[in-house]
Amino acid sequence: MIQREGEGWRLAWDASRHPFSVLIGGAGWAAELTDLEAQALRDGVRDLAEQHRQLVNQLMAEESIELELERGFWWLCLEGDREGWSLRAVLSPEASQRAVEAFWPQSAAQGFTAALQQLYGQP
Repeated sequence: MIQREGEGWRLAWDASRHPFSVLIGGAGWAAELTDLEAQALRDGVRDLAEQHRQLVNQLMAEESIELELERGFWWLCLEGDREGWSLRAVLSPEASQRAVEAFWPQSAAQGFTAALQQLYGQP
C-alpha cells in the first residue's frame, strides 16, 4: 500500500482493493479509481503541466491561462498564471458507470500531480 498526503490533497494505492485500487482526494472529498483510470489521469495531467511549463515564460505577470484536455474518459482543465495553477478533472465513463468530478486548488495541485507521477514511476 502506498499513501501520500499534503495540504488539500490525498493519493493512495492498494492493489488488494481491486478494481478500485487508487484513491484520489482533495479538501473534503475523495473518490476511488481503477488503475487504468488513474494512469490515464496521470498522463493527461502530465501533458497539461508540460504545456504550462512551455508557455509560462510567454505570460506577462498579470496574465492567466486556461488549458483543457479531453482524452478518453477524462476532461482536464489547468487554470493558472506564471506562479502556479489549479486542476479540475471530470471522469465521464461509459453509461451506467460512476462519474467523478475533482478539483485541487493552486495550493494543492502541484503536490498532487507530483505524487501521481511518482505513483506510477514517472518523473
